[in-house]
Amino acid sequence: MCSWTRRTFVTGALSTAALSLAADGAPTGGHARRSATGRRPGAPSAAGYFPAHGDLGYDVTHYDIRLAYRPRGRALDAVARITAAPAEPLERVAFDLASRLDVTGVEVNGAPARFRHRHGKLHLAPAAPLLPGEPFTAAVRYRGRPGPVRSPFGAIGWDYTQGSGVVVASQPLGAPSWFPCNDRPDDKAAYRITATVPEGLHVVANGVLQGHSPGPGATRTWTYEHAHPMASYLAQVQIGRFAFSHQRGGPVPLRNACPPHLTERFAHDFGRQPQMMTLFSRLFGPYPFEVYGSVVVDAELDEPVENQTYALFGTNHLDGRRTSEHLVAHELAHHWFGNSVSLTDWRHIWLNEGFATYGEWLWSEHSGGPGAHELAASNWSDLADDAQRMRIGAPGPAHLFDDRVYSRGACTLQALRTTLGDATFFALLRNWAARYRHGSAGTEEFIALAEAHSHRPLRSLLHSWLYARRLPPLPPERV
Repeated sequence: MCSWTRRTFVTGALSTAALSLAADGAPTGGHARRSATGRRPGAPSAAGYFPAHGDLGYDVTHYDIRLAYRPRGRALDAVARITAAPAEPLERVAFDLASRLDVTGVEVNGAPARFRHRHGKLHLAPAAPLLPGEPFTAAVRYRGRPGPVRSPFGAIGWDYTQGSGVVVASQPLGAPSWFPCNDRPDDKAAYRITATVPEGLHVVANGVLQGHSPGPGATRTWTYEHAHPMASYLAQVQIGRFAFSHQRGGPVPLRNACPPHLTERFAHDFGRQPQMMTLFSRLFGPYPFEVYGSVVVDAELDEPVENQTYALFGTNHLDGRRTSEHLVAHELAHHWFGNSVSLTDWRHIWLNEGFATYGEWLWSEHSGGPGAHELAASNWSDLADDAQRMRIGAPGPAHLFDDRVYSRGACTLQALRTTLGDATFFALLRNWAARYRHGSAGTEEFIALAEAHSHRPLRSLLHSWLYARRLPPLPPERV
């Protein structure tokens, strides 16, 4: 994702649905490997840009989120079952959940629990202390009119599209707008998302569609399972009227969704996703999840978002001329860099956005456009003209999505590629994606792995690009 500002949309329509606090499914996946720094689960990371979000005392392994949405009144009734492992003895547990949602009941391990919900935090008091090595399950029933939450980057999270639709784009702090969660980028879990909506509406969520069937009244219930670890900010549910399609030629199933009147434009503008998938699988290693695709919602979005397994785009990213194809490549590249290999902390955002931007350049190089070095040189000139002084290795919370994090981050990788040569550079990227697959890592881990591949010091080179305010010279292209 690039820097973006959410827009607000209007809605309408009707219907009802009901939810049960009981679950009929077990967790479907294991937890992500903990931080590459070697810290024990629950230990504080070196820096926290958003200390009000997340709880370091436990790690979630599975979310089972059940939603019933009525467009008339924009009403949501929901139950979230959260399975987690304590990192230390706990007498209290805190989840992030927007204050505009009303919590109506909480159970921990099947027993009612006292709770307090205010200032975006849901605090639970189990009947007995929770102990390490003994996973617990919290069931939270809640309801209300969800909406975007305020953040330093504008209003983000649950929002509305034209007609009766819903759009969810949560990066980095919007997940609590629609479900209780441990809102840390390094706490990753498997997900089951079930949504009951009026007949005639469709649902897109993370992972594999297990099926949809008639629900109570004139409703339909859609169920998605995603067994691989996922950070809370990448979870999504999109509601609207979609035309679904499939593409062949990639190493995993490719399925897409877009408004019915835009299917022809979509088929052209997103038509080369299988070729992108094949290229990135060769350069970065095997695609890390079970399925992929793109969803276009009936709204204009300032920027697309790399929601896991189903990247999110707006109608403005379709024009029938592939004008936004670089963004299609960008969001796909995130599934290796940002989604599978996630951040230990938001200060390492260049590992997400610099790598995904470099994915754009690699696709351009492969598909007959300007090469990566030419694009790096152009971006370097723009950075130099701007008297660039940003330390992208620690940009600060206000500048996470600054364009310079993207362009200087990608230039960093081009400088490293020129220094190492193609064979060593792409071996490094494949090793990075494999070593921390479904886990979390930071900048120091990347520098150490780069030096291990090169068998020579690289810290000075990488520190000049990541932490020096002065823009380093771009190494000349190898002939």
